[in-house]
Amino acid sequence: MSLSPTADAAEPSPAQSRWRTVTRRLFTKKAAQLSLAIILVGFLFALVPSLLAPHDPYAQELTLRLRPPAFMERGVPGYWLGTDQLGRDILSRIIYGARITLFVSIFAVLVSGVAGVAMGLIGGYYGGKADAVILRLIDIQLAFPLVLLVIAVVAVVGPSLTNLIIIMGLSGWPRFARVVRGSVLSVRNKEFVEAARAIGVKTPRIMVQHILPNVLSAVIVYASFDLARMILLEATLSFLGLGVQPPSPTWGGMISDGAKYMSLSWSVSLSPGIAIALLILAFNILGDELRDALDPQISDN
Repeated sequence: MSLSPTADAAEPSPAQSRWRTVTRRLFTKKAAQLSLAIILVGFLFALVPSLLAPHDPYAQELTLRLRPPAFMERGVPGYWLGTDQLGRDILSRIIYGARITLFVSIFAVLVSGVAGVAMGLIGGYYGGKADAVILRLIDIQLAFPLVLLVIAVVAVVGPSLTNLIIIMGLSGWPRFARVVRGSVLSVRNKEFVEAARAIGVKTPRIMVQHILPNVLSAVIVYASFDLARMILLEATLSFLGLGVQPPSPTWGGMISDGAKYMSLSWSVSLSPGIAIALLILAFNILGDELRDALDPQISDN
């Protein structure tokens, strides 16, 4: 008995079925659920800080400076994580600081991903001299310590938001390129690619429509890990005074400001440090779970 057209149209494609399976496996893991919850809270902080922050993050009240969290002795009600050296609410500054941290990190990963995927596709597909040139560029950039390279460039061009995103993004493309190049090498001679060449499909279309979808899972997994790295890099630059400049609240800048007052109030530095650690840990756990869910050999066991 033949299936009806309606039934055929309702049946999901193999790609859709695969992503449904991946999503189901991902959301049944407690570690993945916890990491997604932490990431969701971070995005809520970044998207609607004015609705969640209990106080104005820029408002100064010197009579309340360096107060401990509200649940401790000398704590002020309503200031749940205490106040900094200028009497500003630490929790409100953490909430507003999430916007800068996530905005810079996400766009830096996008810059890295676009540049790295393009270079990896070209090098892996064409091979030969193009691949050799790209590999040499990767080796040259990776030969320099990443943090020192970014610090040097930011110090020269200036610490603006746009400069920060571009510099951080361009610092990460070699790793994306290596991941994509390796994946492209494993699929460029597959039967479906050879068939596309045989019927005269143009090379750019082969790369975009036939090869890129098959390396996309590796890109997604690596992007999750790279987000954690970019969050740490942005916090490092802000700590050194090379990130987004005051009075805009940044987590790294808050740690730097509070380091001078650790003996008087530990919460000024510790609270944003915990926020950074939790978000980095969440993205790393999510990356691990995505890798396991997207790998057929692992997920089938």
